[in-house]
Amino acid sequence: MTTAVTNILLVGVGGQGILLASEILAEAFMLAGLDVKKSEIHGMSQRGGSVVSHVRFGEKVYSPVVPEGEGDILFGFELLETYRYLDLLRPGAKVIANNLRIPPPSVLLGNESYPEDIASRISARFPDFTLIDGLKLASDAGNTRVANTVLLGAVSRHLEIDDSVWHKALQKMVPAKALEINLKAFQSGRIL
Repeated sequence: MTTAVTNILLVGVGGQGILLASEILAEAFMLAGLDVKKSEIHGMSQRGGSVVSHVRFGEKVYSPVVPEGEGDILFGFELLETYRYLDLLRPGAKVIANNLRIPPPSVLLGNESYPEDIASRISARFPDFTLIDGLKLASDAGNTRVANTVLLGAVSRHLEIDDSVWHKALQKMVPAKALEINLKAFQSGRIL
């Protein structure tokens, strides 16, 4: 496993399970014996506002905030929010995004329209781009509420952590009654 600091950003809107996903990520890195720091910006998250979580891990991490232009992986739960945070990434970074579109208030009020070509704009800037139908995979797993875990599984493919560690992290962070469906959702994202 690499000892350099790796910077992961999770972005989306309130209610998508971003904070739980960042907790599971951080727990997995700690279980793997790495130093981890994380930070969240909630804003108006309870009303569908923007949510950003920074997770940094490595042999030694000194700050929880990913410096602008140094993100290694952008893990997007909503397409427009993913696009909004591309400037935090380094050239050549990986972008994994849910194809979900949640119109912001300006679109709902009719002041603006939701851009149609976001995925192509993202892939033009970051060729290492994976677009995932997280809601469909979560539905196939049994519940659309586990889309965050599907996406976590997809991101896990790019991290050098054993399956057993991911399972321990999920077991620790997810309520027992929801563990089985979350493990199934995680695996569906992992095998994409």
